[in-house]
Amino acid sequence: QVQPVESGGGLVQAGGSLMLSCVASERTFSGYAMGWFRQAPEKEREFVAAISRTGINTRYADSVKGRFTISRDNARNTVYLRMDSLKPEDSAVYYCAAKAAMTPYILPSEYDYWGQGTQVTVSS
Repeated sequence: QVQPVESGGGLVQAGGSLMLSCVASERTFSGYAMGWFRQAPEKEREFVAAISRTGINTRYADSVKGRFTISRDNARNTVYLRMDSLKPEDSAVYYCAAKAAMTPYILPSEYDYWGQGTQVTVSS
C-alpha cells in the first residue's frame, strides 16, 4: 500500500517558485502513476499534473501548463512538482495521489491513495 507524504509547501510572492516533493513508502513505487491535485477553500479538488509510472508521459491542467513541471525519481520513490511564475490563484492545499496504473489520469476519483496535503500560499 502506498502512503504518499507531501512536503515543500509554503508562502511565496507572486512570480516566485516552489518545489513540492512527494515520497511514497512503497517498494513498487515504479508501478504507480502519480498525480498532483489542489484544493482551495470552498472549491472542489482539481487536477494539476500527472505522470506515468515510467515518467515518459505527463499531463497538465491548462491553468498551469508552461509554468509547472512534474517529474519523478523512481530510485527515490519520489515525485516532484516544480512551480514557477506562481500566481495568487495557485494558492491551495496541494495533494499527491497514486494509482496502480501505467498512464497518468486526471480525475481525483481514479486515484487510489492520497497524501495529507501541503499548503501553498502565493501573496500578491
